Amino acid sequence: MRVRYRGFQTINMTPIWVLLGVNFIVFIAALINEARITSLLGLMPATFLDEPWTIVTSMFVHAGFGHILFNMLMLYFFGSYFLGLVGESKFLIVYFVGGLAGNVLFMLIGPSATLIGASGALYALMGTLAVMRPKLKVLLYFLIPVDLWIVVIFASLIMIPMARDATRQGTIAWEAHLGGLVAGLVAGYYFRRRERGAFRR
Repeated sequence: MRVRYRGFQTINMTPIWVLLGVNFIVFIAALINEARITSLLGLMPATFLDEPWTIVTSMFVHAGFGHILFNMLMLYFFGSYFLGLVGESKFLIVYFVGGLAGNVLFMLIGPSATLIGASGALYALMGTLAVMRPKLKVLLYFLIPVDLWIVVIFASLIMIPMARDATRQGTIAWEAHLGGLVAGLVAGYYFRRRERGAFRR
């Protein structure tokens, strides 16, 4: 399926649909046997060397309907816009590098817990867009139009109280969010410089 955004040529949405499809397939499998799917695909720092695939597969596992719904909405809206800006290959690179960066940071400083979710990858998309298109309007809580750069600052600030609670279990992995966001900001800076260079030529 192809869609058109104002100012873009028609976008091939295949990467978005594939990611959405894989996430929902894994989610349905987890509904059948959550413990098995989480154990097989979730990222556990202590066992990473024995299960290295989990640094990628953990991005496709979600804890509950609310978790996957929020993440997939982010993927659809931020992802499709970003896809229109940079194309399929750069979109996938930012998505997976952001997810990997978040997972690595979690392994380095996170708790001894199992990490699941695509938040690192999604924060990378959001961070990249915030640098490339800082005044892009986002509906905060689906109601309030706010510049994307403000949303990113807000998202960063809410990590502070989570970071203070080092003993938490079963809560949001701020380390993965932060790692993905930093990767996204770096990618956004790179792409924006290339945009300006192309414009000058």
